[in-house]
Amino acid sequence: GIGLSRMGENLRRRALFDLVRRCLDQAEPVREELNWNGPARQLTVHAARLPGPKARGAVLVLHEWWGLNDWVKEQASKLADQGYLALAVDFYRGKVATTRDEAHELSRAPSDRVKRDAQAAFAYLQSRADVKKDKIGAIGWCWGGGYSLQLAIEEPTLAADVINYGDVSASPDELKKINAPIMGLFGAHDQGITPEDVKKFREELDKLGKKGDITIYPDAGHGFQNPVNGAGYKPEDTADAWSKILMFFAQHLQK
Repeated sequence: GIGLSRMGENLRRRALFDLVRRCLDQAEPVREELNWNGPARQLTVHAARLPGPKARGAVLVLHEWWGLNDWVKEQASKLADQGYLALAVDFYRGKVATTRDEAHELSRAPSDRVKRDAQAAFAYLQSRADVKKDKIGAIGWCWGGGYSLQLAIEEPTLAADVINYGDVSASPDELKKINAPIMGLFGAHDQGITPEDVKKFREELDKLGKKGDITIYPDAGHGFQNPVNGAGYKPEDTADAWSKILMFFAQHLQK
C-alpha cells in the first residue's frame, strides 16, 4: 500500500514537471566550462542552461566529497532542464577522487577557502544579466550539503537552500542568520549525519521561526542518491527526493 502510494505520487509529480518542461524552451541545455578569478585564484565551473537571453532563476551546485565529477554535472544539467542556470563549482581545483581515501583527503580543503569560493560563485551569478538576482538557490550533497547550509548562513539574499545529507551542526547563533527557506533530505541509517542530529537541527529551525522542510527516509543511509554507493543507492527514495527538490525550487525560484 505505502509503496504503491509513493509510486503513484512520484508519477503525478513527474507528469506535472513534464508539463512544465514542455512549456519551456525545448532545446537541449547549453553546457559550458567557465573560468573567472576568484578570491584566491582562478575558479572553474560547469554551467548548464537553456539557450536564450531571458533572465531566469539560478542554482549553485555544490559537489560531494568526490569532487566535480560527471555525476555532479549531470545533476546540474537536470536542473537546467527545468529552466535554471545551474552553476557547479570545482572546489578541489581540478582534482577528482576515485577512491574513498582520495575523497577523504580532498574533503579536507580549507573551509575558509571553500566558503570564499562559494560566495564568489554566488556573486558571479548575481552579476550575470541572464540571472534574476533575487531567485538564486543552492543545493549540495554530502560534503557540499554542509557547505550549502554555510552559504545560507553567509548569504542573506539566498532564495532557497537544499541540503542532501550534509553537516547540520551549525550553532543557534549561526542559524539565526538564515533567511532562505531550507529543505533537508537525509537517511535514517546515516551514521555520520545521524537522525538525532537532523531532528535537533529541525527543532532549532522551528524554535527560531525559520522555514524548514526536513525529510528522513527510513530505509536510506548516507549518499543514497548516488548510484556509486552500490547497495546504499535507493532509487525510489532518490526519485521522491528529486521530486521534492524540483517542487521546492519551483516554489521559490520561479514565482
